[in-house]
Amino acid sequence: MRQLLSGADVLVTHDDAGREIQGGAVMLRDGWIEKVGSSAELEAWIAEAPAERAPDRRFDVSGCVLMPGLINGHHHLFQTLTRSIGTGGGLVLFDWLKKLYPIWGRMDPEAVYVSAKVGLCELLLSGATTVADHLYMFPNGAQLDDAIAAARELGVRFHPTRGSMSVGERQGGLPPDALVEDEDAILADCQRVIAQFHDPAPGSMLRIGLAPCSPFSVSAALMRETAALARSQRAVRLHTHLGETADEDRYCVEKFGLRPVDYAESLGWLGDDVWFAHMVHPSSADIGKLAHSCSGVCHCPSSNMILASGIAPVREMLDRGVRLGLGVDGSASNDGNHLLGEARQAMLLQRVGWPGFESRADRMSAREALRLATRGGAAILGRDDLGSLEAGKAADLVAFRMDDLAHAGGQSDPVASLLTCAPASAWLSIINGRVVIEDGRLLGVDLPPLIERHRRASRQLQG
Repeated sequence: MRQLLSGADVLVTHDDAGREIQGGAVMLRDGWIEKVGSSAELEAWIAEAPAERAPDRRFDVSGCVLMPGLINGHHHLFQTLTRSIGTGGGLVLFDWLKKLYPIWGRMDPEAVYVSAKVGLCELLLSGATTVADHLYMFPNGAQLDDAIAAARELGVRFHPTRGSMSVGERQGGLPPDALVEDEDAILADCQRVIAQFHDPAPGSMLRIGLAPCSPFSVSAALMRETAALARSQRAVRLHTHLGETADEDRYCVEKFGLRPVDYAESLGWLGDDVWFAHMVHPSSADIGKLAHSCSGVCHCPSSNMILASGIAPVREMLDRGVRLGLGVDGSASNDGNHLLGEARQAMLLQRVGWPGFESRADRMSAREALRLATRGGAAILGRDDLGSLEAGKAADLVAFRMDDLAHAGGQSDPVASLLTCAPASAWLSIINGRVVIEDGRLLGVDLPPLIERHRRASRQLQG
């Protein structure tokens, strides 16, 4: 099947040359991008062999910026169930986690499924087409399978990570003892979900990652064994939280005698198959190690702000060659699931600066922040088939309208207006060649009953 999208005010390729095509168009064929260029160029190409090249369906994307689908590199979809708990009152990470662990411990398969579906719907409407999720607790029979079921129903490209916690309070960890798992059971379930779900092929819609939760909730032995298991498989990546807060720095020094990045290195957790969430407090030496090892970092600005974790030195990491993507993070440590809005936050936060660095409006441009959410996300997830609009790449793309009220007057630079103006919702979204959002509506989902189902699950958790 061929689909032609043409007439875009601007087509943002995010290719190596950073091309932006006025009046741009793209031809899709059977879930892949076949050709990219101006609308006139593609119409002429079709006219050369109309019987072979004529599209089965045309989309008029005039008035839109057309760009690669956004890639969310770190999330906790289950947290849609507990928004605003602790964040409104100003809790920091460790205190916030201690407040929420017992509530999350009441989750069951229904809660995991419906929370994932609600969070993914929000993300899709914000322009996301690929989502990496980190589920690290499995109470009351909940499994990673429950989140996967929701993603498959929606048609989102999904990178679920099988998280884990094995060190409870009695062993000096942060989580309650009731929520940690036996390490042999963790590794066995990691093997199960890889065997059952992981697809390493190009264009894959589902890849499993392994993700021990954090230095304060798993053992060194589990970190090592998880890395060995992932590296015995094809395209199974490693993920964890690291360097999120000053409290974590202190914990690692007191517990292990090493700062977080050095601790990760001692466990074999640096490399091009690893990406870390947050990395708010790296030293200059840490940044050098991340760049040299090709380890990835997922920046989560809103979560870092709402929990007062700090401002990650994104500018320095980028300038020194660290692979960097963007994540919404947990719906309860952000309270929203808007990936385009997260790109805006990343841009603004870098401009504000941090202790020892003056505020500078040119520290991060809108285009750099958008690229974090496309090419950057593809890089940290190890996806060379995503992140740009080029022939041979997967057919994941999103169109945002620029002729609406919020963008009136922004036509001089519609690409920058995506972030300098209020974040928009997707008007059209195609994933793997399948139309998921059309005319701003999420197809195949009746949202009011889903929201009510989610409200029931949330009330059961919160009591």
